[in-house]
Amino acid sequence: MNLIIRLFVTAIVAYLLTKILPGVQFESFSTAIIFAIVLGVLNIFVKPILSLFGLPLTILTLGFFALVINAGIILIADYFIDSMVVDGFWWAFIFSILLSIVTSLANSMFSDGD
Repeated sequence: MNLIIRLFVTAIVAYLLTKILPGVQFESFSTAIIFAIVLGVLNIFVKPILSLFGLPLTILTLGFFALVINAGIILIADYFIDSMVVDGFWWAFIFSILLSIVTSLANSMFSDGD
């Protein structure tokens, strides 16, 4: 149940962010739900591989490269979802930072203290 709540929170936050950021668009809320699912799958399978290969750069840049990896994951999700449009790397970068911050805050409000 916790996974479904987290996916739904991510979808809501992503959809609301598309209303604020002109460089990221979803066709509908159902696209945001699909985005949350695709993002979860990419975070499970692709992000650890990118993080492993990017570890030297992440250490060298004191963690900044991890933000670049997050933006790359957003761009990969954009590639797989036809009804999602990201207008470039910098929009993906800003979107990923805001998505991470707001989703973390929202999930902490809905967590049951596990």
